Amino acid sequence: MAEQKPKRPKARLPRGFRDRGAGEIAAERAMLDAIRAVYESHGFEPLETPAFEYTDALGKFLPDVERPNEGVFSLQDDDAQWLSLRYDLTAPLARHVAENFQHLAKPFRRYQLGSVWRNEKPGPGRFREFTQFDADTVGSASPSADAELLMMLADTLEAIGLKDNYIVKLNNRKLLDGVLEASGIALDDGARRGIVLRAIDKLDRLGVEGVAALLGPGRKDESGDFTLGAGLTAEQAHRILAFIAPDAGDEDAHLRQIGTLVGASASGAEGLSELEQIVKLLQGAGYGPDRVQFDTGVVRGLDYYTGAVFEAQLTFPVTNEKGESVVFGSVAGGGRYDDLVARFTGQKVPATGISIGVSRLMSALTKRGLELSERTPLIVVTVMDKQDAAASFQIAAELRAAGFRVEAYAGTGKMGDQLKYADKRGAAVAIIEGGDERARGEVTIKDLALGAELAKSVESRAAWTGGRAAQIAVKRADLAAEIRKLLKRAN
Repeated sequence: MAEQKPKRPKARLPRGFRDRGAGEIAAERAMLDAIRAVYESHGFEPLETPAFEYTDALGKFLPDVERPNEGVFSLQDDDAQWLSLRYDLTAPLARHVAENFQHLAKPFRRYQLGSVWRNEKPGPGRFREFTQFDADTVGSASPSADAELLMMLADTLEAIGLKDNYIVKLNNRKLLDGVLEASGIALDDGARRGIVLRAIDKLDRLGVEGVAALLGPGRKDESGDFTLGAGLTAEQAHRILAFIAPDAGDEDAHLRQIGTLVGASASGAEGLSELEQIVKLLQGAGYGPDRVQFDTGVVRGLDYYTGAVFEAQLTFPVTNEKGESVVFGSVAGGGRYDDLVARFTGQKVPATGISIGVSRLMSALTKRGLELSERTPLIVVTVMDKQDAAASFQIAAELRAAGFRVEAYAGTGKMGDQLKYADKRGAAVAIIEGGDERARGEVTIKDLALGAELAKSVESRAAWTGGRAAQIAVKRADLAAEIRKLLKRAN
């Protein structure tokens, strides 16, 4: 009988997940450090919550089937309780606040960086695991809390090199409620309001004409499928379209126009008052409409937020998959959510927050060629005599103490293999100390970047090399100083 081959697992990534290398991680870390510094400069403090929460605590996806896996990754614990990986950082924050409400200083101001998971169909650029960087203020109903987050978001984008390449936009859910109420759509008419909210959320994709059709009898798409509309009259639809696609010339005229559209609605008047207070605070602090701008066209999340709504958009052009030039678009969003903590306590706790999509923002910096900080150059200390490797590790330790990033070769290869290894690692310098060098009190510094350039044609390398030697012998005591000189010349 033939011997069966051992069954081995296939090395493959799960769909919707990805590995990331050192270069991407280092660039992202520099960006995150810059964001963290801005958040902390505004007095926000860090919080970490576990990756898993009880499924019923997440709120958006409740277990209404045998296995609650719609939208989230879930498992059943040994006590029969369902646990789910968090799908955002806000639901865990609400749980934390509810659980520790009596002990927290209020307003409670926290920031959190972490992975979140969505059990959704992956696609190009759409992953099931991604990173968010949030900041929230819980326990303040004052518009000043919203204004501060808008200022902080603007400061953040400027701190990472995007000054003059962004706009933070502001809207208010209560304004839309007021417009709907003034249009004759009651606040308790949830079904119709839901259709209206979904329709206006498609403004970017369908344009005014497409949204108008969905507000009216309905719309047939390119495939022939018909979507039933909200059934509004032409006058009702016109009022809503005037709100989400205004024609006012400036911010003050826009506010006056909105005041007309909300009519006598109490909710609309409240939203307008909040908006005016936020704009006044922003202008007083030097954040004009070139940085933070009132825009009723911001409609994402209006079915989730209870007051102010924010969205940060990058304004520079990029080329999409179809080869078309488009504006980069949204990298962060947020708003006021006064009902989330009440799920646990029954008591309404005002809250407002922002969330940055880390991968998308990193993509924007890459497209703009913005490198926040370069990685510290790597130095590899080779090992000539395997029996005396301790001498190489001693050199590495001394160079680390002098502030360099250093590794001593820990493989089994010969000198040629070690230099190939150092080159493949992207090392800037290799250090060589053989018996003869040691007897003379010297070490050899090999400039790997220059060596790679010398392998090219003379014409392409002449200006770059500038008379540098690819390999020099220096006194052992002068090693750190000579490496600094070399790296300085290379830059």
